[in-house]
Amino acid sequence: MARLDTTPLSVLDLAPIRDGGTVADSFHDSVALARLSESLGFTRYWLAEHHGLEGIASAATSVLIGHLAEKTSRIRVGSGGIIMPDHTG
Repeated sequence: MARLDTTPLSVLDLAPIRDGGTVADSFHDSVALARLSESLGFTRYWLAEHHGLEGIASAATSVLIGHLAEKTSRIRVGSGGIIMPDHTG
């Protein structure tokens, strides 16, 4: 596969839980995606923090960041967020 040496690219992961899967499966899938991203030359791996959404396992990004950082060697792993108020009307 070609490496992306000239353009710094990032990945944004929501850590989705696939149908019939578990949170542990989601973390495994995120590790696989982070490793693939790293091998392709991506520079950053971002985790989106979402709460209260069924099917998303990225509510505790600090836990997942540590897990992914331990399983990769060069890619920068982090999280960022903007909190928008929930307006009903």
